[in-house]
Amino acid sequence: MTEKQGMTFIVSDGLKIAADVAGPKGGKPVLLLHGGGQTRGSWRDTIDVLAARGHRAYALDARGHGDSDRSPSGDYTPDSFSRDLKDVIRQIGEDVVVIGASLGGINGLLAAGEGGPGAVSTLVLVDVAVQTNPYGVKRIQDFMQANPDGFASLDDAADAVAAYAVDRPRPAANDGLLRNLRKVGEKYYWHWDARFLGSWHPSHAAAMGRLEAAARALEIPVLLVHAAHSDVVGPREIAHLRSLVPHAEYMRVENASHMVVGDKNSTFNETILAFLAHVTSVE
Repeated sequence: MTEKQGMTFIVSDGLKIAADVAGPKGGKPVLLLHGGGQTRGSWRDTIDVLAARGHRAYALDARGHGDSDRSPSGDYTPDSFSRDLKDVIRQIGEDVVVIGASLGGINGLLAAGEGGPGAVSTLVLVDVAVQTNPYGVKRIQDFMQANPDGFASLDDAADAVAAYAVDRPRPAANDGLLRNLRKVGEKYYWHWDARFLGSWHPSHAAAMGRLEAAARALEIPVLLVHAAHSDVVGPREIAHLRSLVPHAEYMRVENASHMVVGDKNSTFNETILAFLAHVTSVE
């Protein structure tokens, strides 16, 4: 396992953004952005693989998630997330690769499409597109809004995850859940600000024109990684993205759901490494 170091970025409104970094300092920078309700721990294997291949990999906790600061005003709009990402990119240096899953992909799309030439060199969208399937999005919302009073035990949290991710085998141990939970008193709560959903979803829906414009502006290499069993991205969403970004490449990961980073991690990592190697050889 590659040695990781913790670090903190300060973004323009003063919030602290927590991150793990691994890999040689001179390596090509890669930013890993998790999905809504997740943390940087989602990338625990991917950051190791990228670092071992010589990349300088950063896994970020988005505002309101994990160890990053919560917004005092409850601001979790696409504008706030993409602004944070642009601030982080400026601190790292431009010409970074951005790999974003779900929420992270939307934020990466805005940063890449609106950041100007050179800000982002390559964009990977992990089971997310400009449009998303309302059915799958509602399932996610329902899961995240359930259990507002927390869980009495890790087993209870594992039961909730198993009820949502019915096509995934239940892990033999619950230790991995601790990356996404925090303990307050005798109860466990998800490690994200409960105000996130109320701010994100309406503002995301209202930003559709902005997202389409950002997609049309992309001239960099783009890869859509699609989970075969996804209920968030399907043929309609893929066709719409391709109409906006005709040069985007496509990779389908079989036997994986929307949580593809964890579902088929080795296959996912191989897909990412192959694409980055291809982009580098073209350059």
